[in-house]
Amino acid sequence: MNVSEQLQQINNAIAAIEIGGQEYQIGSRRLKRADLSLLYQRQKELQAQVEAQQSDGLVLANTSVATFDRR
Repeated sequence: MNVSEQLQQINNAIAAIEIGGQEYQIGSRRLKRADLSLLYQRQKELQAQVEAQQSDGLVLANTSVATFDRR
């Protein structure tokens, strides 16, 4: 399975939780879906990989720049 397919599965799992909830019960069985925060983290990682694959140049995924000015 390639990165784009993995990202699509993660997006589907996130959508299922956002629409249907984290836990549900059918009869006496109680089911809990994957942890939403972990899914968001994995989604961010996979999205960075997809962007890196599509880019021709330097990619600094999940990077922030700070400028400090002395006054």
